[in-house]
Amino acid sequence: MKVEKQFIPKNIEIERLIGSLGSGKNGPCCIFFGGVHGNEPSGVIALEEVFEQLKKLDILINGSIYGIGGNLAALKEGKRYTVTDLNRLWTEKRMRAVEEEQYLAENQDEVELLAIYNLVEEILEKEDGPFYFFDLHTTSSETIPFITVNDSLLNRKFTELYPLPLVLGIEEYLDGPMLSYYNEKGYVSFGFEGGEHNSLDAIENHKAFVYLTLVFSGIIEGSEIDSSDYFQHLADQAKGVEHFYEIYHRFEIEDEGSFKMNFGFENFQKIKKGEQLAVYNSEKVEAEHNSIIFMPLYQSSGNDGFFLIKQTKTFFLRLSTWIRKLKIDRLLPILPGVYWYDSKKEKMLVDLRIARFLAKPLLHLMGYRTRQYENDVLIIKNRESSSRKSDYKKEKWY
Repeated sequence: MKVEKQFIPKNIEIERLIGSLGSGKNGPCCIFFGGVHGNEPSGVIALEEVFEQLKKLDILINGSIYGIGGNLAALKEGKRYTVTDLNRLWTEKRMRAVEEEQYLAENQDEVELLAIYNLVEEILEKEDGPFYFFDLHTTSSETIPFITVNDSLLNRKFTELYPLPLVLGIEEYLDGPMLSYYNEKGYVSFGFEGGEHNSLDAIENHKAFVYLTLVFSGIIEGSEIDSSDYFQHLADQAKGVEHFYEIYHRFEIEDEGSFKMNFGFENFQKIKKGEQLAVYNSEKVEAEHNSIIFMPLYQSSGNDGFFLIKQTKTFFLRLSTWIRKLKIDRLLPILPGVYWYDSKKEKMLVDLRIARFLAKPLLHLMGYRTRQYENDVLIIKNRESSSRKSDYKKEKWY
């Protein structure tokens, strides 16, 4: 029997630092973000409750834990953002200016970015690490809890500890997510989607995720909090879905576009070819083939109408691990149609008119993130090159 939805508060007033415990001078440092979108307060509520409970339990903290509030102004208004989506602002160009202290905020959401960045920099300076970054979110549609993760071997290895579906590759379709910035710095970083915006289950799922993460990272002992109960809770909520999935399509909503998702779609729901999914600018949007729908949009703000995903087979996950460890991709620049993007040699251009064999699936196997550069040209960057593997090698989970 389906439990009736219960709503959580829409307007939240908090300090930037939700809470902190321990000292990373003798262990790992976990940094959790809640409320990066102002209409998603359950992560904030969960973090407040976790910090309160950990203080009451007075257990040994082997490291440090930080809870950081995201878009405080938007949380106060119960809106996704005030002017610009905070979780799309962390672009390479903007963050280069921020790092060089050459950036002036033009709106409240950019003020929030600078405040978060500066606080994280203080933590990175204060603690020794290794560092972990986690962004707590919810969705506008009904969903089981799941993890979104940039596809590096480091991220994969850690996220496999959870009894949850893992969705790879969202960074190829979104420009400027906060955790993509910290992924580029080489840290273990990923997002956790706890449930629907107004569901009390989302709060419990976020709490279970936070507690398990603290155990997996070695900050607290599982026996101190009955971690097996939290593990089973998430497993039950995920309804046995533990596969890896990959995003292969995004339906983009233009700024002036009118989009309405058809009622009743849930995350990870199978759809059939020809099935009507939405109406966009007065025209029907139908599924071009059988697929799985992901994050259908049921709110007024946002440019992502929906995504389509497919399950990634274990064979290809293992093959990509082998290929990346052998660093076969180092041969790419000598192939026809492949060129360095600039003198830094961090990115490459792939002319698909010449290097037709280098399709996206093969580049993904090698660990490359791909973006369209021109009509037949991809710009690619290796996800593995910046991974701080040496920081985590002594951790129990590695």
